[in-house]
Amino acid sequence: MTTQSLLGPDTEPARLHDLAQQLRVDAVRASTSAGSGHPTSSLSAADLMAVLMTRHLRYDWEAPDNPDADHLVFSKGHASPLLYAMFKAAGAIGDEELMTTYRRFGHRLQGHPTPELPWVDLATGSLGQGVACAVGIALAGRDLERRDFRVWVLCGDSETTEGSVWEALDKAGRHRLGNFTAIIDVNRLGQSGPTELQWDTDAYARRVEAFGCRALVVDGHDLEAVDRALTTAADGTAPTVVVARTVKGRGVAEVADREGWHGKPLPEDLAERAVAELGGERDLRVRGPQPPHGSPALKVRAPEVEPPRFEPGEEVATRVAYGRTLAALGARPDVVALDAEVGNSTHAEDFAKAHPTRYFQSYIAEQQMVATAVGMAVRGFRPYATTFAAFLTRAHDFIRMAAVSRITMSLCGTHTGVEIGADGPSQMGLEDLAMMRAVRGSTVLYPADATATAALTTAMADLPGISYLRTTRGAYPVLYGPEEEFPVGGSKTLRHGPDDRVTLVGAGVTLHECLAAADRLAEDGVPVRVLDLYSVKPLDTEALLRAARETGALVVAEDHHPEGGIGEAVLSALAAADAHPAVTHLAATGLPGSGTTEELLHAAGISRDAIAAAARTLADRHS
Repeated sequence: MTTQSLLGPDTEPARLHDLAQQLRVDAVRASTSAGSGHPTSSLSAADLMAVLMTRHLRYDWEAPDNPDADHLVFSKGHASPLLYAMFKAAGAIGDEELMTTYRRFGHRLQGHPTPELPWVDLATGSLGQGVACAVGIALAGRDLERRDFRVWVLCGDSETTEGSVWEALDKAGRHRLGNFTAIIDVNRLGQSGPTELQWDTDAYARRVEAFGCRALVVDGHDLEAVDRALTTAADGTAPTVVVARTVKGRGVAEVADREGWHGKPLPEDLAERAVAELGGERDLRVRGPQPPHGSPALKVRAPEVEPPRFEPGEEVATRVAYGRTLAALGARPDVVALDAEVGNSTHAEDFAKAHPTRYFQSYIAEQQMVATAVGMAVRGFRPYATTFAAFLTRAHDFIRMAAVSRITMSLCGTHTGVEIGADGPSQMGLEDLAMMRAVRGSTVLYPADATATAALTTAMADLPGISYLRTTRGAYPVLYGPEEEFPVGGSKTLRHGPDDRVTLVGAGVTLHECLAAADRLAEDGVPVRVLDLYSVKPLDTEALLRAARETGALVVAEDHHPEGGIGEAVLSALAAADAHPAVTHLAATGLPGSGTTEELLHAAGISRDAIAAAARTLADRHS
C-alpha cells in the first residue's frame, strides 16, 4: 500500500487523480469483502467526489457538529462504498472498519447511509429524496439560521426520473438557493439497462434551467473541469446543478459502461485485477478547506406557550383549533410551519400571519413539503407540516425514510374521513391512520374537540420522533373544559356507570356519534360506557382492558377504512393482553360519494344509528 502526504485545497490534479483512484480501489475492496454493494456506481462518481472533498467541501471531520460546516448528502445512497471510502480518506474511519464491517449486521457502515454515522445528516437510498431534503437544509441555513454553509448533493441520473427531484429543483429555483448545489452523476446505465436520457447532458441542462436553476455541463472525469464547475457553483449567486457525464465502472475495463453490473460486487479474481488496474492500494489522507469555527445557536429558554382556550358548548372545528394553537406555538423560536397551498382550509395560515419568517409555502408539492421539514429538522428546528390527510399519503415514503433518519417532526392531516361531505372520495382521508400507525416510532393522535386539539398540538412540540395529528373539517361542540389534560397514550371516559353493558369506542367525529348513540340507548334502558380514544398510538390499553372486563363488549366506530385504523389497533391491544371481549368494528367500507355529513356517515355505517344498533345487538346477545 502506498502511503503519501496529506492532500489539501492546493493539491495538484495528478494527486487528485491518485485520490480518485484510491476511492475507486477502496469502493471495490469494501464491496467485494462484503459480498454485496454497488461498486460500479461508486466508480463513476469518484473523480467528482475527490475534487469536492479536497477543494470545496468546507468540513472538519473531527467536528461534525460544527454549525457552519458544509453538508454533503448522498442522494445516490447506493454509492455508499464511495462515501465510506471518502470517510477513510478523511481519516474518519479506518481501513479495518471499512473492510470488515461494511454491510455487516450490527455495524454502522450500512448498505445505504444512515445518521448512525456522525457525518451523515439523513438516511438515503430511496432515490429522489436526498435532493429534496437538501433543499430543506439549505433553506434552514440561509433563512432561519443566517449561516453561510453550502449544501452539496450527489444525485444519480436514474433518480432524476423521480418527480420529487424536480419538485426540489423547482423550490431551489424559486427560493434562489445559492447555497445549494446538486451534482448529477450521468453514467448512462441504470439498474436494468440504459437510463431514460442516457448521456444527453443537454437535455438534463434544459430541464434544470426550466426550473430556475443554473446548469453546468462537464466531463465528470476531467478533474480541472470539475474543479472549475464546483468553483462556479460555490459563488452563491444561484442554485446550481452540475451535470457530469461519467462512465459507470470507470477505471475497470472489464465492467466500464457494461450492462449487468449494477448492484453487484466484483468477484475476488476480478476485484484483484481491478485494484491492480487502478494502480493498487493507497493510503492518501485529505484535509480539505475548513469551515469557520462557528458558535452554536444560543439555547434560548422556550417561552411559556399560551394555547387558545375553548369553552364547553362552543362549536369549533378541530382544524381551526389546530391553526390557532400552531400560531401560539410560534412563540417558540424552534417551531416552523410548512404548508402545501391549503393553509386557508387547514388553518396553518394562522401561523403565517403571526410568524411569517418561519412559514414556508410548498405549494402543491407534498413530498417536497415533508422533505423540507426533514431538512429543517436536521438543523434542529421543530417543523409542523400540514395538508389534507388524503394528500399526505403521497409523501408516505418521505415519512417512512424520515423515521429511518430518526427525524423529529409533527404532521397534521385535515379533512379526514367521509365526514367532509360533498367534496367526494378524492378528498377523503381514509387511509391515513393505517399509514401513520405503521411508521416506526410514530405517535398518532385524533382529538374530538377543540380543547383536546389545543392540548395535543402543544404536546407534539416536545414529542420525539414523528407525530401525527388527525383533524376534522366540520365544527363540533367542545366537550372538555380548558383545564382538562390529555396525556399522550391516554383516553377519556365520558359516560360510565356500574351497570354498563357495552362500551362505545370512538375518536374524532365518531366520538360525537357515540355520545348521541349513548343518549338514545339510555332512553331505551341500555346503559353504555363511552370512551374517547384520542391517542391512537400509543393506545390506552389499560382503559380498554377495564372496559372489556367491566362491560364485556365493545363497539369501535371510526371514520376510516377498516384496515389498519382504530379498530385493528384496539383488537391488537386486546389480543396482546389475552382479553377477548365481544367486539363489533364499524368502519367506512365501500366507495363513498358526495353528500351531506349525515348522509355519508349513515351510508358508511358509522352513524349514531348504526352505533346504537350494534350496541343493542351486543347487549341482547350478552343479556
